[in-house]
Amino acid sequence: MGTLAGGVVSLALLRAAVAQETTTAALTDHDATPPSLVGDIQGEMASTLTFANDTLLDIARAEDLGLVELMAANPGVDPWYPGENVNLVLPTAHIVPDAPRTGIIVNLAELRLYYFHPEKGLFSFPLGVGKDGFGTPLGQTKIVRKVDGPTWYPTEGKLAEDPTLPKVVPPGPDNPLGEFALYLGWPTYLIHGTHKPYGVGRRVSRGCIRMFPEDIAWMYENVAVGTPVVTVAQSVKFGRRNGVLYLEVHPTLEQIDQIEDEGAFKPAPIPDYTDMVLLAAGEQIERIDWRAVDRAFAERRGYPIAITR
Repeated sequence: MGTLAGGVVSLALLRAAVAQETTTAALTDHDATPPSLVGDIQGEMASTLTFANDTLLDIARAEDLGLVELMAANPGVDPWYPGENVNLVLPTAHIVPDAPRTGIIVNLAELRLYYFHPEKGLFSFPLGVGKDGFGTPLGQTKIVRKVDGPTWYPTEGKLAEDPTLPKVVPPGPDNPLGEFALYLGWPTYLIHGTHKPYGVGRRVSRGCIRMFPEDIAWMYENVAVGTPVVTVAQSVKFGRRNGVLYLEVHPTLEQIDQIEDEGAFKPAPIPDYTDMVLLAAGEQIERIDWRAVDRAFAERRGYPIAITR
């Protein structure tokens, strides 16, 4: 199968710098020009070689990726002990979800947020989202307020789950909302930071949307009150770049949990995707590479694969 061409990225200097710093605020240079959006696809695929003491959690944080998406792209690699000189795929190319290209798009199925800045272009960030029973709603809303130093009021359900929790948690290092929060028009739902960054890129929250501290800090500075927000659940995405049709298939929600709990997902019945592929291909039907399509749906690696010759 063809993928978007990238290169081997050396993280040696970055990781050495991270090891010397007490903060990770400089991990991602969000003030730089964002990866180019060409057609329907942003960014390019890349790869990196691991060090002996690496974990996938550290690499995900350094590359602004989620843990599960990095694991899905590298099946069979131990997230805690990947080993030395392992060539890791970095899923740093993304097909933009099928939604209006304005404001914020949250795709729960891929644990990723897209923000169309009115002047700077498209930015994309990994997310932590709601686990089973605490799903984030689907639909349209907007940012209604921004808070630097939010106060956390545990819900009744959370207090019942952990009676030792205080009813009010002020701003500070123990606040699970982190340093910044963007409140949505849906009551009790917000986009916020976290005091446990390794929960980003996983399904661990109670319905809110959590981001890496450095990502939410940038969002706080760059997202205006009133910005529209749409949440979708698109595990299958199609997009074109330079006349080629690409397909991006993510694990199902159940498979996401299996990846996190067991390191891999169990094969599941593959739905009949013929009609959706034909519809996406349009006049390129004769150019479809059905073997590439079959592998994309079977493997669900979560990055764009070329499916037309």
